[in-house]
Amino acid sequence: MTITHLVTHSGGFHADELLSTVILSRLYPHAELVRTRDKAWITPAEGRIIYDVGGQFDAAARIFDHHQRPNPLRPDGQPYSSFGLIWAAFGQDYLRALEVLEKDLDRVHAAFDADFVRPVDLLDNGAVDSAEAGPLFAGLTLPVLLESLKPVFDDRRDGADDAAFVDALSIARAFVEARLRHKAAKLRATDVVLRAIEDAGERRVLELPMGMPFRGAVEQAGADHLLFVIHPRDSDWALTTIRTGDDTFETRADLPLAWAGLTDAAFEAASGVPGAAFCHNGRFLAIARSREAVLALAELAVAEVCATA
Repeated sequence: MTITHLVTHSGGFHADELLSTVILSRLYPHAELVRTRDKAWITPAEGRIIYDVGGQFDAAARIFDHHQRPNPLRPDGQPYSSFGLIWAAFGQDYLRALEVLEKDLDRVHAAFDADFVRPVDLLDNGAVDSAEAGPLFAGLTLPVLLESLKPVFDDRRDGADDAAFVDALSIARAFVEARLRHKAAKLRATDVVLRAIEDAGERRVLELPMGMPFRGAVEQAGADHLLFVIHPRDSDWALTTIRTGDDTFETRADLPLAWAGLTDAAFEAASGVPGAAFCHNGRFLAIARSREAVLALAELAVAEVCATA
């Protein structure tokens, strides 16, 4: 069936129908966007997808509202917004349109639902409050930022809401597609890291072919023996620590205290390694001018950790 119209409500907008439009307008780029509350438009019909309006949820009839009672719920009882409903129905097709690898499709779909779609659903339904992010960050959640793109209260120009919606759509699309690119890339990186862990055997230092996300794969592999990671950069090499979690700066092991904040000749003198170029004051990153130099630094860092264990 050819989809000719994407129908959502007129007036002010929220993140859920804006983000739903991101998904649908990529899948149906030639469909006309109609923002209305006209009963004739928000009733299911051939060639249209209706969302966040209409008082029904019926995927077969292509209407995806969540404001009615009873409202559609996830299997765990949490409420859907229109974004969650659209993602459940069209998300995998959207990922294919972004050329996500077929083998990664289910994992990317589920991960994006868990940490991007679900929070939008919960905020839209009032099941959580953006203030839970804390007073400093409450105004910086994505739904709040997207909704700040609405016209101000006294902008009474004809079509101001529709124009703002269209302008906001490109911004919302950038966030969605960037997040999904990173999720897909992280899965590709996992494959590379797992192979590198296998090649490393019992060595304490993991060598990667380039900078990439690695902590999740290290944990997945149960490689508890690894302490540091090295990889080439554009013209030098990096030695990095391994954090113990996503939400902490604590590491499995720090670089030597004697290196902290040193550069060039001072770093070479302190480490005894020609080509040592820089060590961050936080002791989580060191830079060397060659692979030989970074390997030497890594061996010294491992030796110090083992000596103090």
